[in-house]
Amino acid sequence: MRLASYQSKGVFDEMFAPNGQPRASGAQFVERLQTLSDGSLQQRQKAAELSLENMGITFNVYGHAAGTEKVWPFDLLPRIIDATEWAMVEKGLQQRIRALNFFVNDVYNEQKIFKDGLVPEELVLSSKTLRKQCQGFQPPQGVWCHITGVDLIRDNDGQIYVLEDNLRCPSGVSYVLENREMMKRTFAHVFQGMSVAPIEDYSEQLLQTLLDCAPEGISEPTAVVLTPGIYNSAYFEHTFLAQQMGVELVQGSDLVVENGYVHMNTTRGLRRVDVIYRRIDDDFLDAKCFRKDSTLGVDHLMDVYREGRVTLANAPGTGVADDKAVYAYVPEIIKYYLGEDAILPNVPTFLCSVEKQRKHVLANLDKLVVKPTNESGGYGILMGPQASQAERDKTAEAIRANPREWIAQPMLKLSTVPTLVGDELKPRHVDLRPFVLCGKEVYVMPGGLTRVALREGSMVVNSSQGGGSKDTWVLRNGETVPPLATKDAGGKI
Repeated sequence: MRLASYQSKGVFDEMFAPNGQPRASGAQFVERLQTLSDGSLQQRQKAAELSLENMGITFNVYGHAAGTEKVWPFDLLPRIIDATEWAMVEKGLQQRIRALNFFVNDVYNEQKIFKDGLVPEELVLSSKTLRKQCQGFQPPQGVWCHITGVDLIRDNDGQIYVLEDNLRCPSGVSYVLENREMMKRTFAHVFQGMSVAPIEDYSEQLLQTLLDCAPEGISEPTAVVLTPGIYNSAYFEHTFLAQQMGVELVQGSDLVVENGYVHMNTTRGLRRVDVIYRRIDDDFLDAKCFRKDSTLGVDHLMDVYREGRVTLANAPGTGVADDKAVYAYVPEIIKYYLGEDAILPNVPTFLCSVEKQRKHVLANLDKLVVKPTNESGGYGILMGPQASQAERDKTAEAIRANPREWIAQPMLKLSTVPTLVGDELKPRHVDLRPFVLCGKEVYVMPGGLTRVALREGSMVVNSSQGGGSKDTWVLRNGETVPPLATKDAGGKI
């Protein structure tokens, strides 16, 4: 396959250096790629897409003209990260999650960080994701954020930044695992010699994390995955993870509170449940505690939770730590609780709740990315340099009306990775969502979900906004295995 025409100008490319030569981490993969016969990559891509469709690997996009359910978009060219860089990322993620757990616990208990003036009390207590029902509560094992997805980006200078933290119900890990299986099936001979760190134990690690955080005194705890049902955008993931962990997938109607404990209805009667991996937002967990119109949760669930008789993962109230206004203070939060400088820096962030910063944002809307503090999935974002004047004016009006709900950041140029577009390889912008588990230990899955903006020039990588995904390869100890010498009759690897 010919790669001479591939160019990624003005941005950091993950596979190729500015002189057009492969980076050390991707050199062996590029060497193997070049031995493929013309058309072979396209055939493998089509085979992968057909396989995803046949297996029903989908996600939902609400309000999409082509229907809500769509086949998961996957590009066959991987993102490759060398072992040395990944070791730094892993350490930085572990640091960040430890500090955020301390922060959430402090917010709902002693609030020392407010008293010491490190984070503005009014900013945190005005967060839409603060749950007063959790005040004074200590979750089992002291863990609030059991499963976290942290979005990382790389700018032109090669620096990796944290773009945002997702501590409520982060999704996407099932697609990471399916992407890897798809890669091994369709690109087997290329994959086999690359000494890529395995990710197949994630489901086992997840189950162990959940069981480790069960209430005290239970020798064989029972865990379940709580889903809002088939119409949720991540329902495929809910079913996938329950199956992989070997636990029951339940809806709120399958659970009941009796005698101070949560039970699940089974064909043999009620069975006690000790750990609930909930994929339902806080507001819908318990109609007696949160939204009274919710039919998705379990009445009196929070009573059992506050008594320490069931574990909810993630804990209700963790959203206060992924509020994008609170995000701006995470480096200070790390320093306060751990006495360490942040290993992974934040993207510079302007808080519209601060008058001086708000004036700067309003005067520079054509240069900034403006985000609502509590939205997800790429919704509500203004890409200033690409927006129309009418769109900028509308956002300015929203900022003036409710400045607490908006932040702004410089528009960084996300790094690129070669992506198959038609019959050619083209640079497309990517981010990375590693998944972090926190129980008795902090575990970071090697790699994560590489999301790719499939539209030329787009920086919006969310699948709900037209983005796709790639397998992410973390090389182990910089090792590679010598290239395979065998070829099939067509000259393919």
